[in-house]
Amino acid sequence: MDVLLAVVPPVAEALRQAAQEGQTTFAITDDGMKFLGAGLAMGLGAFGPAMAIGNLVGKAMEALGRNPEAQPVIQTNMILGLAFAEAIGIYALVTAVMIGFVF
Repeated sequence: MDVLLAVVPPVAEALRQAAQEGQTTFAITDDGMKFLGAGLAMGLGAFGPAMAIGNLVGKAMEALGRNPEAQPVIQTNMILGLAFAEAIGIYALVTAVMIGFVF
């Protein structure tokens, strides 16, 4: 949230400056929209797996701290969960690449 609040004033000033110079018209081409969509697909598609991986590893470390004897079972399940979460991120990457280069 702080980053958003830090970015808004310079962007507003840049838009105000562009309006004063008389260059108020701009157009977003189809390619521009395509690349914006690819960026959003990758950004939002990577957010979920990143949160899942962090949560999964954190909970596995808590479980290992509480019950160190269960390390093989916990580690096996954690690695399996990491692989599934990473697969979702790879699907997002493939979708972003398809949006950017195919469509």
